[in-house]
Amino acid sequence: MSPVDFRAKFHNAGFRCGDGDGWKKCKESKVLMIVIRHAAENDLEGILKLYGTLEENKDCGIDIDAAVFIFSKIYSYPDYSIYVAEIEGNIVGTFSLAIMDNVAHRGAPSGLVEDVIVAENYQRMGIGKRMMTAAMEICKQKGCYKMALSSNVKRKDAHKFYESLGFKIHGYSFLVEL
Repeated sequence: MSPVDFRAKFHNAGFRCGDGDGWKKCKESKVLMIVIRHAAENDLEGILKLYGTLEENKDCGIDIDAAVFIFSKIYSYPDYSIYVAEIEGNIVGTFSLAIMDNVAHRGAPSGLVEDVIVAENYQRMGIGKRMMTAAMEICKQKGCYKMALSSNVKRKDAHKFYESLGFKIHGYSFLVEL
């Protein structure tokens, strides 16, 4: 398994299915292939659409030209990437992962996950778990001693999700608005 192409099959029995307008519980099981891969520039519209669904992003979205500029800047950094989760050609999730070198911790790098989102119609299907498992595997392959992320204090369901994956609350996250 390459660090940038994680593939897994799963059955959607009992999960929501449909065309996005009329999601309902599936009556029949269908095997779906989920691929976690590096994002490409032509994925940006789908990624921006996902971020636009977050309440906290309603007034702070960016246009496609700005996204293309930022995308190329991100990929100019060593070990900083955007990943997408794709099912049947549709972008259903995304996250960013930065691997940072450290002088502390015996020189072992650490991974920082940001901007995690799964499309609402695909939540609770194991996609977020597969994305975080892929991120953890990449971090292990890079020799990271930890992988960290922060989550908005209001997102209680997200906190339960991360804890179910083995994440532990180990401190406080601070920010200053600039």
